[in-house]
Amino acid sequence: MQYILTKEDFHNMEAEIINMGFISIIPAIIAIVLSFVTRNTIVSLVVACITGTLLAGEGLLGFPTLLKNSLGTTSFSWVMLLNTFIAIIVAYFQKTGAIQSFSQMIHDKNLSRRGAQLMAWVLGIFVYFSDSFSPLFVGTTMRSITDKAKISREKLAYIADSTSAPVSVLVPITGWAAYLSGLAVGIGCIVTEEDGSALFLRAVPFNFYAILAVLMVGLVGSGIIKDFGPMAKAEKRALEEGKVLRDGAVPLIGKELTEMKAHEGIRPRIFLNFLFPVLMIITIALGTYITMGSAKTMEAFLFVIIFMTISMLVQGIPFREIMDTLTDGIKGAVPAVTLLALAYSINALSKSMGTANYIVSLSEDFLTPALLPAIIFVISAIMAFATGSSWGTFAICMPIALPLAFAFTGNTLSTLVYACFAAVAGGGVFGDHCSPLSDTTVLSSTGAAADHIDHVQTQLPYALCCGMLSVALYLIIGFVFI
Repeated sequence: MQYILTKEDFHNMEAEIINMGFISIIPAIIAIVLSFVTRNTIVSLVVACITGTLLAGEGLLGFPTLLKNSLGTTSFSWVMLLNTFIAIIVAYFQKTGAIQSFSQMIHDKNLSRRGAQLMAWVLGIFVYFSDSFSPLFVGTTMRSITDKAKISREKLAYIADSTSAPVSVLVPITGWAAYLSGLAVGIGCIVTEEDGSALFLRAVPFNFYAILAVLMVGLVGSGIIKDFGPMAKAEKRALEEGKVLRDGAVPLIGKELTEMKAHEGIRPRIFLNFLFPVLMIITIALGTYITMGSAKTMEAFLFVIIFMTISMLVQGIPFREIMDTLTDGIKGAVPAVTLLALAYSINALSKSMGTANYIVSLSEDFLTPALLPAIIFVISAIMAFATGSSWGTFAICMPIALPLAFAFTGNTLSTLVYACFAAVAGGGVFGDHCSPLSDTTVLSSTGAAADHIDHVQTQLPYALCCGMLSVALYLIIGFVFI
């Protein structure tokens, strides 16, 4: 049997998903394996994309076509602009001396290594409204503080990553909640948006991975759980040798952002140039979510950029220097945007080749009510790991998981339905956490200015512990309460 994807299907990335069998997962396998072997994620993704287009029958011209179709989307434009706007704001924070002043204020308190880690943990939980902004904000804000405390960049990236998506997927007033609730509408007895929101709330206690991931950061940061695996090695290096990055590491951030100096002679104004802009972003994002049903996060960042540009002019920074700072911010975002572009391309390729359908089809023969939540969690995790997309995983798995759950419960709400809903949400976050292709993983490496593969390798054992414990809890729920 030949697995050939027609040009019409390939060029239209919204085409109906097909199932190319094992061939469909080859590009994802290549990308992930090469990322760890070569430690160069960009090259690995390029090789995977080219291989995938060749397997799809598109020839050598398939790769540029894939880039054109997958990057010319509203979804990628949103992520690219959001990442760029955040980088500009970070550059503004540094040019006004806001981050330096904030860091100095924290330095003056002589935080211990434990205190610095717990502060980063709390900060990540506080900025819960955007899984894109949170890791960049936490990493950028805490970097100099954790560097002084001799905490490895890998640890900072882990803290930033594990307090972004896991928190966002637990809070009912985020875009994550609206998205997941919306996917449930029309399935079983979930008829309205209100029904979907109620289902989300009832499922929160069953979202084991997200809860465990957030708790584990606090336990590791406080020292209750000792570092283990590659993270222990990284922390030992940072503490004993003072090297927050390993020799030969390539931080996933432009030097324009890591080496930027404050404008000479500017008066430190932590509230005006740092705290107030952050509060504005939170207020606008939450305000628009409450009043319009959608958090206008990107618009909030653009508004703050305009506000800070005017504010910096008023504070005496020359217009040319402000524009140079804005440009440096954009340049500093280029490494992450490049990686995100290739990650989006392989995600689109996986979608067109039917990777998700193949993964789901492998489990059809052994689904039972008791095993259903655990199996759904594992399938969602594998799918998110292979594609690097938790939201894409939600869109594919939720319409499969909930009908199965309702079929077993006679179309009524029960523990099984809540657990399956949560298993999709938690499994997507788990797989996304482990994947070097994930945008939040990329952004966490960017914010912490860490080597991307170092971040993935050191975080993986922690994520796997939470994931395995989650599977055990879903099995207990299945065999005891269902």
